[in-house]
Amino acid sequence: MEAIKLGKRERNRIANRNAILAAARECFREKGYDRVTIRDIIRRTDLAAGTFYNYFTDKQDIFSALLTDFLANLNENLRTMREKAEREELFIRNTYLALFRATAADPVIYELAHRNDQTIKELFGSDILGLAMSSLEEDVHAAVQRGLFPQIDAEYLSAAFFGVAYEMSLRVAKRAHDSVIGAEEEATRAADFATHLFMGGVERMVRQTA
Repeated sequence: MEAIKLGKRERNRIANRNAILAAARECFREKGYDRVTIRDIIRRTDLAAGTFYNYFTDKQDIFSALLTDFLANLNENLRTMREKAEREELFIRNTYLALFRATAADPVIYELAHRNDQTIKELFGSDILGLAMSSLEEDVHAAVQRGLFPQIDAEYLSAAFFGVAYEMSLRVAKRAHDSVIGAEEEATRAADFATHLFMGGVERMVRQTA
């Protein structure tokens, strides 16, 4: 009986936390981070005002939780999809697809993170894309060792990845708000575009060094 009670209590705890995060995401989307108050968020839930403080201390704490969840899911998907790649084109496409899928699925958090770079740096020590792509250079080095890429400068290659990802991810987030084709198709279209662009450059480098 005690195990059942504990299970129910834990389920309630998770449900309450998720309700607060969902309400915060909607408030941030409608008003922007700076204009939202704790009262606004609580009003979007069925919870008592005091319940909020059992889970979060302030608005920044909520933002940190939303971003932590976003990054945890993204980095796990990035690592998994890159490890599955059996050739260079798949490595490139899988990297972009994981990032663009996360961005299109949760554009509010991604856009907020870009607009609040200083807050992100104070909380995590880096900007949003730096955190999202933190494992990229290590994976690129490993991909070169596995023979997926020619022996080219992994540091420059990672920087090029980063630059394209930075600009395109912002466009994906903006388009995802109004997309008539859906978030998944928007992410796929962006990943295909970035992959074709990138592969053209890599293939040219190989021809020049051959």
